Amino acid sequence: MEKNEKITIEAKVKAPIEKVWKYWTDPKHIVKWNSASEDWHTTKTENNLQVGGKFTFRMEAKDGSMGFDFGGTYDQVKPREKISYTLHDDRKVQVTFVEEDRQTKVVEVFETETTNPVEMQRNGWQAILDNFKVYTESN
Repeated sequence: MEKNEKITIEAKVKAPIEKVWKYWTDPKHIVKWNSASEDWHTTKTENNLQVGGKFTFRMEAKDGSMGFDFGGTYDQVKPREKISYTLHDDRKVQVTFVEEDRQTKVVEVFETETTNPVEMQRNGWQAILDNFKVYTESN
């Protein structure tokens, strides 16, 4: 597997861009949607949403068997438009928000890591984005 392969995932959220932005960036909402499966959850979130600001999301298996911190530093923050950040392992991520037809399209482009298969990474990131969509549309 080659490091830094770029993967693009997306979802159309049936909500105005202001709500999508708030739910994406507010720690009290992040802990509600940030997991790839029902047996995982985010137990703690710190989010300093500004250029140079850091974020950390503590992700844990609900049975307590494992957990990890997912975090990085913001490189670019354009409210309701774009967030770019560098993860702790130097991989780059870009998230864009575009309002279209009373919906908001969220597009994430992330660089892969070399530990897990690319398809597994794509599916995991897409599952988290899908959870975000469901949470945002139902709250």
